[in-house]
Amino acid sequence: MELKGSGPDERAASGLLTPQSDPLPKALPGIAAMAAIAAGLSMLGQFAIATYLPAFASMGDALHATNAQVQQSLTAYLLPFALMLPWHGAISDAVGRRRMILLGSALFTIGSLICAGATGIETLHAGRALQGVSAGIGVIVGRAMVRDVFDGMQAQQVMALVAMIFALAPAIAPVCGGWLLLWTGWRSIFVFLALVSALLLVACWRWVPETLPPARRHPLHPALLARGYGSMLTHWRFVALTLANAGVNVGIYVYIFAAPTFVTRHLGLGAQSFGWLFIPIVAGIMLGSLVSHRMAGKISPVRSVLLGHAVMLVAAILNIAVTTLHAAAMPWALIALPVYGAGMTITQPSLQLLALDCFPERRGLASSGYVTVQQFGNFLMSALLVPLLLDSTVKLALCMAALQLFGLIMFMAAQRHRVAVVSP
Repeated sequence: MELKGSGPDERAASGLLTPQSDPLPKALPGIAAMAAIAAGLSMLGQFAIATYLPAFASMGDALHATNAQVQQSLTAYLLPFALMLPWHGAISDAVGRRRMILLGSALFTIGSLICAGATGIETLHAGRALQGVSAGIGVIVGRAMVRDVFDGMQAQQVMALVAMIFALAPAIAPVCGGWLLLWTGWRSIFVFLALVSALLLVACWRWVPETLPPARRHPLHPALLARGYGSMLTHWRFVALTLANAGVNVGIYVYIFAAPTFVTRHLGLGAQSFGWLFIPIVAGIMLGSLVSHRMAGKISPVRSVLLGHAVMLVAAILNIAVTTLHAAAMPWALIALPVYGAGMTITQPSLQLLALDCFPERRGLASSGYVTVQQFGNFLMSALLVPLLLDSTVKLALCMAALQLFGLIMFMAAQRHRVAVVSP
């Protein structure tokens, strides 16, 4: 077993390093620094989704595009994002984490600048696609880096801190987008995204070490990759855990993807008022992250996941009751969402650790698979399901509840498989 977070001298003393192996770098980030790095990289993807939501109408007018064409810019981002996720982790397992992080930040910066300079909807879609290709690198590789460096309770604490910092993105992004739209127009939103990505690129270049030395890498060979993906797809516990995670996450994304209609039509608010939706959700997510961080090492990962589902179940029932009995008005339409967000976030660190530990020697590949399932769920939700739900808050509430129950069923299935495997 590796000693996560310890330096090379301690590892050598324990006999875990051989003379031929490459130790991890001496200047490894601490818990707070690693959490900030991983969360910042992951936040790019959230910013790419939420920052420009308030600008849909202005973009349609400027680019002479229909509402549907502007809405499809979200799909243009999510589809390549989902298609590339299976590869990011495998490539980082072969070439190292640092190179992939730098590449992803650079490509995202270029894609954002293309969007900022778009004169037609096709160019906007192209820039969004490049953002989608690159944004997943930070999400995948950041998680793998955490498991490279930390283990056990420390890993759970870092994951909880990542979730807490990451939770700021859905609240900050649309608020920034709304005010940038008001002050300097919709193009400045993508200039802002380019600047954020460029700053991350510089920060990672200067301060992020390589956490996967050559001795622990895996060749990027088609046969080995096929074998790795085959093992992942046939590992029922891993598949069930990824579906459990996807269910609860997509449940809250129902409201994020429906935000332009939910905020303006159902709540009757303006383009600068998206914070009324996102800030309560983020407050709940941050509360859940804090609870998860405090519980790390005190209760088992399984119990923490079940606790999160209990909270989400209460929120789902409350949401259905409110939307059924009341008109969609402030604050009733929002009261259950932060509760759901808190419960969802309580499940996240434990679900991630349980899933990645199914493949301790291929955590990059496992991280790719884990996030890929969630993002394909987001893509299907954005492209197919959300358009069918926009006319009713009751439909949105029922969909969120159904996805939470699906996540709980998948988690219980994963636990039954674990018992079946370890029992004599």
